[in-house]
Amino acid sequence: MSEDRSDRQSTDAGESASSAGTPADPPLGHEPAADLRDLPAFSDGRSHSLPGEPDWPVESVAVEYETGWLTAGYDRVEQPDGTAKDYYWAELPPATVVVAIADDEVLFVEQYRPTIRQQQLELPAGIVERGESYADAAARELAEETGFAPAETTLLQEVWCSTGVLRHRRGYVLARGLEAVERDLDTNEFLDPRAVSVDEALETARRPGCNDATLEGLLIAKADGYLDDR
Repeated sequence: MSEDRSDRQSTDAGESASSAGTPADPPLGHEPAADLRDLPAFSDGRSHSLPGEPDWPVESVAVEYETGWLTAGYDRVEQPDGTAKDYYWAELPPATVVVAIADDEVLFVEQYRPTIRQQQLELPAGIVERGESYADAAARELAEETGFAPAETTLLQEVWCSTGVLRHRRGYVLARGLEAVERDLDTNEFLDPRAVSVDEALETARRPGCNDATLEGLLIAKADGYLDDR
């Protein structure tokens, strides 16, 4: 679902559009621009994810929020009928999701998610650091979160996520040949590894308490034959 509001006059952060719909100066010091390709999106210097050229003309871009790992704003876009609207977006670095299989079991992690205030059972996952591939990030995240390093990784699928509002890519990686290593959790990671049998993994992901990335990763792995009965 896309959020578009041509009649928006202001936000809690202050005036951001005039009555004629032209964005005012963004609050973070960025000049409105037709593109963000030359500006860094994140604190590590990575650029914005803007593949290809827009089919609908972009009149201007405003960045309204930055944290170093999340950037958010809106594009003023000319629609096919000639009208213009502000389309909001939030950009995140790419993420990797790991389907780790060993001894007919799939490795999950159980953790509390403050954003939804619920305990979740999910596949291991994390942000792809600058210079990493999805597979490299998957191996690192799996070792850090679960204490198992894979001997083999395979990228199963890359997708764009929640394209109505996010600029965020996700890679699903199969990991096999697991060997025990020392865990290295971040200061905000409080999670426990959980092993689920291959036969029950997809059913587990369809119950409340799992997220979209977990369900999608297992569905892709099953479609590729990695969750077949053994």
